[in-house]
Amino acid sequence: MRALVVTASRRASVLDVPDPVPAAGELLVDVERVGICGTDVELYTGEMAYIDQGHSHFPLRLGHEWTGRVAAVGHAADDGWLGRRITGDTMLGCGHCAFCRAGAHHVCPERFEVGIRDGWPGALAEKVLIPARFAYEIPEHVSVTAAALVEPGGNALRAARAANSSPRAEVLVLGSGTIGLLAAQFALAAGADVHIGGVREGSLALARSLGVAHTWQLDELAESASDRFDAVIEATSNPAMPALSVRLTKPAGRVVYIGLSSTSSLVDSRDIALKDITAVGILSASPGLAGAIAHFADGTVVPDAIVSEVIALEEVPSRLEGRRGADAGPGPKVHVDPRQAERSGS
Repeated sequence: MRALVVTASRRASVLDVPDPVPAAGELLVDVERVGICGTDVELYTGEMAYIDQGHSHFPLRLGHEWTGRVAAVGHAADDGWLGRRITGDTMLGCGHCAFCRAGAHHVCPERFEVGIRDGWPGALAEKVLIPARFAYEIPEHVSVTAAALVEPGGNALRAARAANSSPRAEVLVLGSGTIGLLAAQFALAAGADVHIGGVREGSLALARSLGVAHTWQLDELAESASDRFDAVIEATSNPAMPALSVRLTKPAGRVVYIGLSSTSSLVDSRDIALKDITAVGILSASPGLAGAIAHFADGTVVPDAIVSEVIALEEVPSRLEGRRGADAGPGPKVHVDPRQAERSGS
């Protein structure tokens, strides 16, 4: 089968690799759609912390935001999955440790991370394997675009919930990328009065089209008054934003950290303690996957506009380098269809 392989920092190409074979308890999936994530970019450039920490090594097979149909199973006990459209968890816990037994497999120290850490190739390929216990069925009426947004959707839903999004709550989302826009949509669905701050006017205009009434440039927020919002969701890669999040949050409010910068961020813990702020970190979509699917299925959140273009596997390296297609829309997310032929001039 064809798969995107990153052989070294900033070197990637589509190669023929052996077809995966499902073992007992595993599903073989024909991939229909994959999202390119900021984590994929950092792995491609070699800037991802996991590389320095020894969790990830080249060559890498990327892709952890995906959907597809089950084509084969490793044991007859899983025949019921055949033909179903699914997505899968990224965090594959061992199933035996204290974290897994407590329902927190996404922080299992022995976990695989699909397409991220060593040991489990990702979905930027024609086929991918997933253990049946980590598979989630996608209702047929959900678009293939939304189905491939379930993983970032699960992260964003967890952020919106951690912010206590509810009617009359004033929630600020810092960052108008994929996670920021999705978090804003989930907060809106919960009835919150949502603000969003970003840099690209196109993304802010998209946020307004999705129902966000209040949009800001980040530098405007940096110069604004303190103690303005009941909760702030920090979803940027800007190392100055974590501290700004605390400043903008009202006393007894909540700050949710889901964005990651490539350098350390400085936050004065005295500001958190003296304002009695609750700070929450979000690592994974795992506890939010089922909820994201439910929101997409019932139409309370329609995420499709976040995707700017759908490209072929051969076009992925250019997007990892930050280039956009000539016909790309305003959304921040690029999707890949591994079955699609490369377009001329892309």
